[in-house]
Amino acid sequence: MILIKNATIVDSYKFVKVNILIKGSYIYKIYDDLEYDFNFAGCRIIDASDKIVIPGVIDCHVHFREPGLSHKADIYTESKAGIAGGVTSYIEMPNTIPATVNIKELENKFKIAKQKSLSNYSFYIGVCAENIENIINSNDNRIAGIKLFLGTTTSGAGVTDDYVMKKVFSQKKYPVIVHCEDDDIINNNELNYKKKYGENIPIKYHRFIRSEEACFKSSEFAINLAKRHGTKLHIAHLSTAKELELVASDLPLNKKKITSEACVHHLWFSDEDYDKLRTKIKCNPSIKTKNDRNKLLEGLNDNTIDIIATDHAPHTIEEKNNNYFNAPSGIPLIQFALPMMLELCNSDKITIQKIVKKMCNAPADIFNIKKRGYIKENYYADILIIDMNKKNKVTKDKLLYKCKWSPMENFEFNSKITHTFVNGNLVYENGNFYEKIKGKNLEFER
Repeated sequence: MILIKNATIVDSYKFVKVNILIKGSYIYKIYDDLEYDFNFAGCRIIDASDKIVIPGVIDCHVHFREPGLSHKADIYTESKAGIAGGVTSYIEMPNTIPATVNIKELENKFKIAKQKSLSNYSFYIGVCAENIENIINSNDNRIAGIKLFLGTTTSGAGVTDDYVMKKVFSQKKYPVIVHCEDDDIINNNELNYKKKYGENIPIKYHRFIRSEEACFKSSEFAINLAKRHGTKLHIAHLSTAKELELVASDLPLNKKKITSEACVHHLWFSDEDYDKLRTKIKCNPSIKTKNDRNKLLEGLNDNTIDIIATDHAPHTIEEKNNNYFNAPSGIPLIQFALPMMLELCNSDKITIQKIVKKMCNAPADIFNIKKRGYIKENYYADILIIDMNKKNKVTKDKLLYKCKWSPMENFEFNSKITHTFVNGNLVYENGNFYEKIKGKNLEFER
């Protein structure tokens, strides 16, 4: 057993000072009475005085690149980076090689994760005309949902087949997660800039090529289709202020059929950062203006946007150090996503309660993840202890990603995750990892 003593828990509304007893994989008891006699024989005690305690982050949008692209990243290295960054559960995308578009490849990913993942895991399954009937007729409570790329992106081909679209949006077993960008608009923009600059388009024009219009038109299409079929739809990585018009709702989260996410890079960077960071912040959808960034933060604060995710997408630095067309899109972010949000909290742009709601509670609620996302009795003990007053400078030797680079290098955070528990196991403590026990597959209650 493990006792986290003097824990100041952050939930969606307030701070609560308690003591948390972990037994096996679960939170066994939460004691409000701080005078309770905690002399448990053989119980390890961790004093969390002067720190905050929150549920483990659930990152519902990552690309870990295994199998097929493991020169960039793999499930072990990226889950380890996530553990240091407070991510205790993740859901990974299907655009690996081969793509996860059938049960055989899905089972292979589960097998790899069971052997290698330090955190809890699940996977989206992709679709095509050949596999759609098998997928919609399956009923696997380990599968997070069906992922559709409505626009072509790095390692992900856009789906345009009307038959597939109708089948996906009319099925009711799995939530549908969409990457929304319009290929026709993007291709036309590329041609126009190519006429002017050839192959060496300046990176600052990425936001004009992967434009607001391309995002809005595609998101509008997906939302209209979902409304027509009554689909449970999740819009990935909103990047524009204009898209907020499409997802605005006065409904509470448990009544929403259409939900959305913002990713940390769209909340942190703006087009003014392209000159300095160049292709290091090239991603799809693109990072846009300060106004877009500010409006996305407003959308989180007023609950228009439901989730904060990372879209963690590593590439080697050699791949990124290319001209516009040859540098792949994607940013490694999972190790510093929570610290980035806590830094925005320190700047009074979002509260710690809202961060917990958007990074821990809401992913569990939207995807119906069993017994995770909250600090509650009989829930899995996925728990973080955070020192909000401990500086933590990002240096290359601290990077745990396989690609070994980050756009956050040399930035000094004002907070640090000191302990990460996964299923009741202390996996990370002040820079030290305990890797013997691996994570579990997430289960979905549908």
